[in-house]
Order: sequence, then structure tokens, then C-alpha cells
Amino acid sequence: MPELPEVETIKRTLESLVIGKQIEDVDVFWPKIIKNPPDVEAFTVMLKGQTIRSMGRRGKFILFYLDDMTLVSHLRMEGKYGVYSSEQPKDKHTHVIFSFTDGSQLRYHDVRKFGTMHVFPKGEEMLHQPLNQLGPEPFSAEFTSFYLEEKIAKTTRNIKAVLLDQTIVTGLGNIYVDESLYRAQIHPERVASSLDHGEVKKLHQAIIETLSEAVEKGGSTIRSYVNSQGQIGMFQLELNAYAQEGTPCKRCGTTIEKRKVAGRGTHFCPKCQRK
Repeated sequence: MPELPEVETIKRTLESLVIGKQIEDVDVFWPKIIKNPPDVEAFTVMLKGQTIRSMGRRGKFILFYLDDMTLVSHLRMEGKYGVYSSEQPKDKHTHVIFSFTDGSQLRYHDVRKFGTMHVFPKGEEMLHQPLNQLGPEPFSAEFTSFYLEEKIAKTTRNIKAVLLDQTIVTGLGNIYVDESLYRAQIHPERVASSLDHGEVKKLHQAIIETLSEAVEKGGSTIRSYVNSQGQIGMFQLELNAYAQEGTPCKRCGTTIEKRKVAGRGTHFCPKCQRK
């Protein structure tokens, strides 16, 4: 699933491709993607005639700010956007098409059909699910080491589960949790409340640094992720833990291990990240 760096990269790419375009028509070929309003016809009516004024991101969600509406899109596992000419044929995995008045189209492509779309009156998107349940952005002023320490102080969950919890901090997923914990030298199975002040501070810094570097490099190309222009991210060349099982740790040479933690495949160095 694309995480914060990948979604930020997609958002930035779309900014250069669709801002200022007016939606002439909307075609939905897989209605289950549309969550709000649940009626596809109402969804299309709310978007027709609207111009895309700006783009935003909240956690792993892409936000299209229109004249009067906000379209909230989650890509899930394999959702992708692309801009095409209306003359180009549609493939079988294209499930939503936004046709613009200039003859171009924004197409949503999703092999697994897990993606979601919500439309709200502009300004109300943060008041409703799914956005109203999200924790602070990792780059926000609210996400401090003191905030993180307070959130984990009383939990019995392991630190990996806590960092995957989008109500604690939003945008982190499996890749960047593993990378942040590796950087902070914290075992993913550590009970979160067992971390001392220094460890939490180190972890907070590791999260910020890891995500910043990943955004700078356009995210990681894992499985089928590409941005809206078909370009791959390059942060996968910098991965130290995720998908590195069986290879030597870049810090100490110990073999990177993989096991299931918090229901997810988890990668760590058993020497650098002692439990």
C-alpha cells in the first residue's frame, strides 16, 4: 500500500497535471469504490462542472479541492491515477474516469478494486470518516516526541502496532515503520510503554528523517507502485530493513531477519535492534 511518501509524490505529480481542469463528466465502472455519497449518480452530479483548484494530502489520502466539493481518494493496495487523451482506449482495470472540458481524462486504475472515493462539501471533509479518525501528520507541529511519549505511555501493544495505528500518527505503513525502527535501533516487538524518554526521542527523529528522505526520493517502488506519470520512486535503493531479509545489516553485518509482528511481515536486525 502506498504510504505517506508515495502518496505525497502522487499528489505533487497530479498538481502539475490536473489543477485548473474542469470536470465535464464522470464515469464509474465499479460502483463499490464510491463510498460517499453511496449513490453513484449523486456522486457524479456533485462533481460535474467543478474545477480542480488545488490538491492536498491527509495521511495516505489524496484530496482534490474543487470549487465547492472535496474529493477524498484512498489508493489502498494498487490504485493509480493517470492522465490520458479521451481517444485512448480504456483498459479493464480502469474503474473511474473524470473527463475534462479540454478533452483529457483523469483515470483511476485499480487491479484489486480496493480503493475508495468520498465527496464532501468543501470544508467538511475533515469532519467525517475517514479523515476525522486520523492522528497528526508526522511533519506537523503537533507530532512531537512528547506527544508520542504520551501516546505510548500506557499501552501494552508492541511499538510496531502503535506506529501502524493511523489514529496515533497518520501516513506510516509497513515499509517506513520498519525503516524508522531500524534507524532508531528499536526492536519492533518491544512493548511500546517500555521505551524510555531517550528512545522515544530517537524514534521520533528517525520517523521524521526517514519520511523526509523518502519524500525527497519520490517514495519506494515496492510491488506495483509508480507515480501518476509512470515514474518509479527511488527510496527502495536506500532501504536498510524492509525486504532485506537474508542480507547483512549495513551497520553491523548481522543477517536481517523477517517475522510477523502486528500481523505484518516485519524486518529487523536482531543485533542492532535488541528486544
